[in-house]
Amino acid sequence: MRDAGQQGKSEYWKKVIVMLCLGWTVIWIYRTILNPILPEIERDLNVTSDASMGLIFSVFFFAYTMMQIPSGMLADRFGRKSIIIPGFILFTVGALLVGFSSSLMFILVASFVTGLGQGTYYGPAYSLSSETIPKEKRGISTAIINSGSAIGMAIGLIGSSFLVKDAGWNWRVLLFITAGLAFSLMLVFAKNIRKTVASSKTAAEGTDEGAQDKATFKRLLANPKMIASYVLYFATCYGYYMIVTWLPSYLQNERGFQGSAIGFAAALVAFSAIPGALLFSRLSDKFMHKKITFIIILELLAAAMLYLTVSVNTSTLLIVCLMLYGFLGKLAVEPVLISYVADIAPKQGVGATFGFFNFFGMISSVVAPFVTGLISDATGSKVLGFYLATIIIVIGAAVMLLANMKKKPQIS
Repeated sequence: MRDAGQQGKSEYWKKVIVMLCLGWTVIWIYRTILNPILPEIERDLNVTSDASMGLIFSVFFFAYTMMQIPSGMLADRFGRKSIIIPGFILFTVGALLVGFSSSLMFILVASFVTGLGQGTYYGPAYSLSSETIPKEKRGISTAIINSGSAIGMAIGLIGSSFLVKDAGWNWRVLLFITAGLAFSLMLVFAKNIRKTVASSKTAAEGTDEGAQDKATFKRLLANPKMIASYVLYFATCYGYYMIVTWLPSYLQNERGFQGSAIGFAAALVAFSAIPGALLFSRLSDKFMHKKITFIIILELLAAAMLYLTVSVNTSTLLIVCLMLYGFLGKLAVEPVLISYVADIAPKQGVGATFGFFNFFGMISSVVAPFVTGLISDATGSKVLGFYLATIIIVIGAAVMLLANMKKKPQIS
């Protein structure tokens, strides 16, 4: 019986990896499916401003960000399954509403609804993975889970640019397909995720050890290493969501890319991210005490590639820089960073910890699309938006380095 129980536990954490990877795949199909076809949406909805189009993404990510802390805390209290499933139902409804949108205001409201639904995923998903996946497998397992983001990004960028620009599909059909995928995955979650309540409500109650290692506001907002991880994640996400939102438009309007080539070029970031994430997460698992070193080096190299992307003169060099940014950037460093946060997080309230972590990171996803749109409207180019993202990443890396030069956090 014991061997059977151990085998069941082993099979479950592997199943969790697959399910969470699929979750990110569908989420990122939605997040990137509109980007290559913004000109078609602008014409259809009679929108004339890049800043207004950027609002579609900013409103979505504002709602997504709003949900991070509440969803993490609710997952700790009521269990991960009880939060993820309603979130994917709301995701499904929101995607359908985007597909039926007839005006900018309609699509903004629909994007807000979709953002609320997707906002329930991050904290519950990573607290579930942290609970079920063995610590020595956490880095590589997180990389596999995160690879769903890259796969979904590639499908969204390539699929939408090919089906709409080359095959002539109506852009609304893509939203209905995405809604069907979200609903199908919700059924998979409902069947396979075990309904459990986090230990912060059960085993830790009434024990001194649980009280001392609980996710309080003081622990999450006054620990220098936690604060540094929030700042760095904000910086990392700023560059990434600027790329995700505006790279297709930049390639088309400023570098002369056409048709499905736009989606393929933008998707190189996603394709190259998968081997990068697997490699660096495996190394961080092997050299567990070198995680900060990996994080800082990857961030600085990614910033350099982001700068070079808009500085090089030829399309070939631009593509090389995009591939290197994907290999070294957010999707590569994120598994290492998540593993680091899991190591320093209070053991009671992991969902709340990741909720706070992702909240601060995702604030950048609200700011970056709109700010880059404003820069584009003011200058006629998005190049300065890339330079701004580069500076922000360097600052984030410097803050992380300074916070980890001390042996112990000042407040525990």
